[in-house]
Amino acid sequence: MNQNSNRYFIELAYKGTNYHGWQIQPNAITVQEELNKALSILAKTPIETLGCGRTDTGVHASQFYAHFDTVLESDEIKTWIKKLNSILKNDMFIFDIHAVDADAHARFDATSRSYSYYIAKHKTIFLRDLMWHSPIKLDIAYLNSLTDVLKSNRQFESFSKTGVEQSTYECDITEAVWIEHEHSYQFKISANRFLRGMVRAIVGTFYELNKTQLPPSELKRILDAANRSEAGAAAPPQGLFLEQITYPYLTKANQSPFQL
Repeated sequence: MNQNSNRYFIELAYKGTNYHGWQIQPNAITVQEELNKALSILAKTPIETLGCGRTDTGVHASQFYAHFDTVLESDEIKTWIKKLNSILKNDMFIFDIHAVDADAHARFDATSRSYSYYIAKHKTIFLRDLMWHSPIKLDIAYLNSLTDVLKSNRQFESFSKTGVEQSTYECDITEAVWIEHEHSYQFKISANRFLRGMVRAIVGTFYELNKTQLPPSELKRILDAANRSEAGAAAPPQGLFLEQITYPYLTKANQSPFQL
């Protein structure tokens, strides 16, 4: 960090349909790349952001944080928010820019993350980029009996994307619940951290177990196996939303929860 600059958290939302995820990668359009470009235009110097995590191709975020360093007066923040929203495409939106301490870190300081996965009960042409369609009925009571097993576990190698190096497979899940709405199902999960591909792997596995109605002990067997091949196929990306990130020094509630 430049001694003459300050650190800021930028709070945003994005529809991930047209992006190859959050993180910059060669020969692909990403959210991070577009955000960096917009910030650099305003600052008239290159700015690089670091995100609170990463989302895969087609995955959305109704709340996401990234940090960056620049020289910015407090009375310029509202102007920057307005100008950024005019520069960025209409599938991204900036809610706020928060001044934070110089050592604040968007990824490492997050104490909790919450995701929701949405499954449509009926095929819809209007929400196909935002939901996965299930041709079968989901048994919410049965699925919620499985979440008790999930919450009592701490090792999730069976739900980790293969080929990705992990320092640990341990996660502390604080919430996991299936909710039935009039036209959709919602799986909501919160934890201190998530592994790559974890939520989609959980949803896909629960979906397969819903078909067989095997007892919750089957999920325990899958978890104990610590082997991705024992779990079900990952659910498609379009139904997944990163919905809330919590920091000890930011108390503002989520500004744009996605609801169906």
